[in-house]
Amino acid sequence: MCGRNNRSASLKNLIVLPFNIQHAEKAGEFGRILYEARKDKKLEVDERPIIINDAKLFAQANTDERINYYITSDKRSINFYDSIKSKSNLDFTFIDIRDNHSEAFGVLDL
Repeated sequence: MCGRNNRSASLKNLIVLPFNIQHAEKAGEFGRILYEARKDKKLEVDERPIIINDAKLFAQANTDERINYYITSDKRSINFYDSIKSKSNLDFTFIDIRDNHSEAFGVLDL
């Protein structure tokens, strides 16, 4: 059921996070890592805006202590995440929404 009430209930835990100077500083660091990886042929990316957008989202996830997980269906993002993680400490976990939840969180032995 996809009624209006169900949709708004599913968004009650969504927070719109304004992009601030701390995010911008971290995005610059992440962007540099990604552009260097692209230049060194360690990362294949054709579109410049994709690097900028992912760097900004990762920066927000890394900077805001309320964010523990980055959840996406974008398979390409894992390569960006791995490139950044190889050069910088990331304070969030990347989760591909297509993977089974037990891969990320485990299974309770009840």
